[in-house]
Amino acid sequence: MKKFSNSTLIAVCALGISFSSLAGNKDRVGQSGAPEMLINPWARTTGVFGLNNACVSGIEAMKTNIAGLAADTALEVGLTHGVYLTGTGININNLGIATPVGSSSVIGLNVMSMNFGDITETNYFNPDGIGTYHPQFLNVQLGFARQFSTHVNAGAAATYVSEQINSVNALGLAFEGGIQYITGKNDNFHLGITLRNLGTNMRFTGNGFAVNGEQAEASPTFAVTQRVPSDKFEMPTYLNLGASYDIYLDEHRLVSADSVPVHKLTLMGNFTSNSFINDYLGLGAEYCYRNMFSLRAAYRYENGIGNSATTATMYTGLAMGVSVQSHLGVGGPMLAIDYSFRPTQRPANGVHMFSLRFTRNSKKKDNSQSLD
Repeated sequence: MKKFSNSTLIAVCALGISFSSLAGNKDRVGQSGAPEMLINPWARTTGVFGLNNACVSGIEAMKTNIAGLAADTALEVGLTHGVYLTGTGININNLGIATPVGSSSVIGLNVMSMNFGDITETNYFNPDGIGTYHPQFLNVQLGFARQFSTHVNAGAAATYVSEQINSVNALGLAFEGGIQYITGKNDNFHLGITLRNLGTNMRFTGNGFAVNGEQAEASPTFAVTQRVPSDKFEMPTYLNLGASYDIYLDEHRLVSADSVPVHKLTLMGNFTSNSFINDYLGLGAEYCYRNMFSLRAAYRYENGIGNSATTATMYTGLAMGVSVQSHLGVGGPMLAIDYSFRPTQRPANGVHMFSLRFTRNSKKKDNSQSLD
């Protein structure tokens, strides 16, 4: 820990003190908006419920801990498709691109959209429907991260939020920041802290709030259009604190030809302090074989999750996932396929995530080669 610079220590303490007031509050439950800001579209991280805050790397870090974007200074492109509650028609599509800037910095762009399928439009005079409409949620995130030393990564990002429901819409801007610290004999102990979704208030506006009526006091009466104002709402801000530890299961922890761990087990724990919903506490593990095959699972606990009558979440708390990756030819880019599944209790359809990632000329350190 002696290598931890004073400036970094001050920054971590400042984050912890300044935002300690953002801890979950029962009196504020359900008062935030933009719930899609809590959704992580990437299959690797959702396979452990995002508990890899301390060790996440690459483009997926943009939805977990932006500091991890700098943990792998390589060009990376990823696509994700999510089936949210099978049978409901809700789908998630995501595109992420990260490219190095210099030798120790990375800039990333992530675009996520949610499609809710066709929803029947009704009104007072036509309760059976007059057609359909298509709600659309769009998040565009731009992030930057830098390796300040071999032990410290830090980053920041901004997200443009757009929600459109028929003839009304809401716009907002959210910010986040994160730090990762790496230590241990083999650089196998990771710490992470991130504050996400600290942003502007949002408010729905548009023609959908217009009501046609008559001016009763006028003679003769005439039609008027009145607009019903909507209340503003806040972003679902949260603070993430995490740690992970890599265990090399083989006697010779590296393959001499590739400098890649043969068998590696990563244990991780994470605490999330939410502003408008229950806090989370979770444990997870990931097994990686030669940086080609990975299995992972996690359990995330929140107050009341075991009681179907009082639970405030649709999840059962379990998450699992698998990854397979390989180079395309000698010296070619790395192609990875990821999948995750999170069972749900109400409705019991589950959430499936599929990701496809391409990484070129990775310069990631030997000790961080797991599929985090």
